Amino acid sequence: MKKAVSAALLFLCAGSSQPVPAPVHLSLEGTVDTAGVVPPMPREARGVWVATVGNMDWPSRPGLPVDSQKAELRAILDRVQQMRMNLVIFQVRPMGDALYASSLEPWSEFLTGTMGQAPQPFYDPLAFAIEEAHARGLELHAWFNPYRARTATARSAIADKHIAKARPNLVRAYGKQLWMDPGEKDVQDHSLRVIADVVARYDVDGIHIDDYFYPYLEYKRGKVIDFPDDRSWRRYRAKGGTLTRADWRRRNVNDFVRRLYETVHGIKPDIKVGISPFGIWRPGYPASVRGLDAFVELYADSRKWLNKGWLDYFVPQLYWPIGAQHQGYATLLDWWVGENRYNRHIWAGNATFRVSRAQQQGWPAEEIPQQIDITRVHPGASGNVHFNMTSLLRNRGGVSDAITSSAYTQVALMPRSTWLDSVAPPPPKIRLIGGTLEIAAQAGERPFLYAVRVKREDGWHAETIPASQARYAIAGAPGTTPRIVGVTAVDRHGNESVPMQITLE
Repeated sequence: MKKAVSAALLFLCAGSSQPVPAPVHLSLEGTVDTAGVVPPMPREARGVWVATVGNMDWPSRPGLPVDSQKAELRAILDRVQQMRMNLVIFQVRPMGDALYASSLEPWSEFLTGTMGQAPQPFYDPLAFAIEEAHARGLELHAWFNPYRARTATARSAIADKHIAKARPNLVRAYGKQLWMDPGEKDVQDHSLRVIADVVARYDVDGIHIDDYFYPYLEYKRGKVIDFPDDRSWRRYRAKGGTLTRADWRRRNVNDFVRRLYETVHGIKPDIKVGISPFGIWRPGYPASVRGLDAFVELYADSRKWLNKGWLDYFVPQLYWPIGAQHQGYATLLDWWVGENRYNRHIWAGNATFRVSRAQQQGWPAEEIPQQIDITRVHPGASGNVHFNMTSLLRNRGGVSDAITSSAYTQVALMPRSTWLDSVAPPPPKIRLIGGTLEIAAQAGERPFLYAVRVKREDGWHAETIPASQARYAIAGAPGTTPRIVGVTAVDRHGNESVPMQITLE
């Protein structure tokens, strides 16, 4: 095939959506070629939670050999990539422990079966997960539980380094679990120190917390058991505190959320901070909504966090079907979007785990892509996060097939986080040798990935590849001869360079 090769640096368009500009090609002969136009890629967050608590998603059981742990994690990331998703939220602190090498907290029992025991042969699961995710062009966010100290199903003896032994005065027994008291400033300081340590030492793309603040209510003989924070409450009152107990508890959580945002960005300003609260702020907001009052029961004033801009992305857990009378998916999503005063990312949390053909009450697989469609038509919402990974890995009820065949049919870039960074990286250097495209970064900001578009006889095809991948094969099947190749560099905040393009004749 004879090749006439031309490449040009294109104009940078203004605007928060940063569309890919129409190319102007200066050929080697100096004539202008405007025949090809590199199309923009879709933009939306496509995330999944990978839960380690109770070995829910990974590893499949405690004490699994290291090689098997690694193989399982690679299989998870492969499935995420195959489904054309772009974000993994990986649980690294399920209960005051660590799935990474920490001097502050003990190794999690969910790895080896024994709290405090490191994997043998040694490896660092978080470092491994980051490396493998980035090798696939996926963002990896570290997910922390700031207050849970021990679950009811935990089996291992508590290690000496765990807060329940090292600082038992900060831990409360509630129901069958142990919880750090959010009213103790030392608890806040400790959890923030743990998170800051990960931010400083690991190449994570984001920090994430979910809906566990004060614990969900426990009952005894039909009556609510109040959280046992008398000690910290009395100390607050003795110092002249005037808030009601409920307002004081909410302030404790608010202070932590604000400090979390300030702490993370004080170390690395470009890391995203995300929160995934219960999907209802309060019953009656909006008017048709009924359900658990997280403001009262969990002391989570999640609307305030969004209103104040104390986060970079917000994932309300909208774990109800589209047709729910008092928890309508579209109704709740629309309300949350309306509360987004700082124009942060709103990504809906989806109960993908509820899809099942076997259960009488299970959802049909089509429910999830239909929810994704609803998210897409809501201006101000820009993605979805699925709970949980096992549902996708096992294709429970056919849900993975339903998503990839209808909703995630092509790759997508993450939405831009312009308040963190709005400057695009330099465009890549590209050349074509045979059927292989060689890509290299220019001086300046190093890209996170490359977005490659190839125009063939049957239309445009797009793919993202990690920036560490220097070569890309463009040869296609018979009848799909490449005509135009365009490449852009994309940074961690979704900023996209102007395209570099090669036209083949």
